[in-house]
Amino acid sequence: MSNGQNERREMTGAEMVVQALKDNGVKHVFGYPGGAVLPIYDEIFQQDEVEHILVRHEQGAGHAAEGYARSTGKAGVMLVTSGPGATNAVTPLQDALMDSIPLVCLTGQVPTSLIGSDAFQECDTVGITRPCTKHNWLVKDVNELAATIHEAFHVATTGRPGPVVVDIPKDVQFAKGFYVPPQIAPRTSYQPKVQGDLEKIKAAVELMAGARKPIIYSGGGVINSGPEASHLLRELVDLTGFPITSTLMGLGAYPASGKNWMGMLGMHGTYEANMAMHDCDVMICIGARFDDRITGRLTAFSPNSKKIHIDIDPSSINKNVHTEVPIIGDVGRVLEDMVRLWRASAKADRKALYPWWEQIAKWRARDSLAYKMNNDVIMPQYAIERLYELTKGMDTYITTEVGQHQMWAAQHYHFEKPNRWMTSGGLGTMGYGLPAALGVQIAHPDALVIDIAGDASVQMTMQEMSAAVQHDAPIKIFILNNQYMGMVRQWQQLLHGNRLSHSYTEAMPDFVKLAEAYGGHGIRCEKPDELDDAIKEMISVRKPVLFDCRVATLANCFPMIPSGKAHNEMLLPDEATDEAVANAIDAKGRELV
Repeated sequence: MSNGQNERREMTGAEMVVQALKDNGVKHVFGYPGGAVLPIYDEIFQQDEVEHILVRHEQGAGHAAEGYARSTGKAGVMLVTSGPGATNAVTPLQDALMDSIPLVCLTGQVPTSLIGSDAFQECDTVGITRPCTKHNWLVKDVNELAATIHEAFHVATTGRPGPVVVDIPKDVQFAKGFYVPPQIAPRTSYQPKVQGDLEKIKAAVELMAGARKPIIYSGGGVINSGPEASHLLRELVDLTGFPITSTLMGLGAYPASGKNWMGMLGMHGTYEANMAMHDCDVMICIGARFDDRITGRLTAFSPNSKKIHIDIDPSSINKNVHTEVPIIGDVGRVLEDMVRLWRASAKADRKALYPWWEQIAKWRARDSLAYKMNNDVIMPQYAIERLYELTKGMDTYITTEVGQHQMWAAQHYHFEKPNRWMTSGGLGTMGYGLPAALGVQIAHPDALVIDIAGDASVQMTMQEMSAAVQHDAPIKIFILNNQYMGMVRQWQQLLHGNRLSHSYTEAMPDFVKLAEAYGGHGIRCEKPDELDDAIKEMISVRKPVLFDCRVATLANCFPMIPSGKAHNEMLLPDEATDEAVANAIDAKGRELV
């Protein structure tokens, strides 16, 4: 904090922006300059407390800020100009909204006197971003600017985290006014409920104590709540002896090496996790939202279970699935009460759970993540397994793009800690992983940061390799190169008679030469017996790396819940012929792909 932190001081709007960032603990901003934010960039130039990371496209700034936020638990900050700068930010804003990532986006705007006149690089930023933010503001009075930025950080990081936008006209940046520090800035009425209702928590504990076929279903909300929530989740699992599964966004909250771990659930989750969800008698949903890729067909979702739902977002309660015991509050606070009450009153009847664990063992024996090894061609699952084995003892963070490789990473890379897995879950944004890796690397300069990528996805934001080189961020881009848009091709094969309409990439770049053109390091590997040495080389290079891992071109991602089907209608790899999948998905299911 600066001297005189409780005093109002006169300064320009641009100075206020930088001071507000400092006072909110910001160390890094990801951005791209333009005419409408030049006064702010001038102030950034004249100080060294806040470091600016220059990206190559505003979408990259947003995803980098998301990676930064997801790996640190702090708000990520992006700074963009008006017009196309703001519209290019829409994709990461929506991505952050769906995955509950705290993101503060500062945008420039034309002078207030020109708003509404279709001025050069003008757009209705507040109107455009209203549906893809928690809240947004257009600041027309310089004396309200500091308080608005403080409030933006409060809204982004409180309750269910999410993105916010502060739109700042250029004349407001030049104008002089009085800076209000966060300590004395007025607070609005946004005060989300964090403490859960104790009577409902007691009811949940009673229901859990009587369960004979329980399952804990955890999500990204556990990670968003902070490290203590993940610790309490592990404690609850140990106390109860219950099996636990997780959504894509929740991986790492409970360690994959834990004996109660069932693997990920959902469309490409494990057989045992999905079957346990279907057959359970008590489901404890912690920080998840019952989205369509998790539930399968809603009318057949876990038909015989009583459901407990813990979530800080009241709008998530009973939105998709009716729950018998809804608990609104911060996951960490609720788990603290739940653990305390369980210790005080309930005692785990582990013998009563034996038949349930025996059934789970039978499901596990199906080995739903099995695949056929090939000595001549690298199987994508094998590539992930070897990457995991060679990096698991290191300080490793994983990001992904979106597609088959994302699901294989979730299935075959195992996470022991929270905040180590950054992926685009709700929006499914191709191009997320490379800039997200940049953001993670900036936050953790000495860590090993790997983007598990697809050859199609990675080209969406490939230009951020230049930013990684400029900022000495030695990110590793591990590309599972199958020459296709793999997930698109898989669905075309299964649902559209193998008519591969525009899912094959005819003109692939030479990724090794491309890496070198950017000033990075390129590696290519085509044989399974050469893979370990190539991965070791990637790890040892202290600069950005593009690793072209040539994998089997037509491998499909299984197991799978066919679209529109229930958890107990999964197709396992040994059953999933084209005909079986085509027959399993009806007309309604096709609409859901």
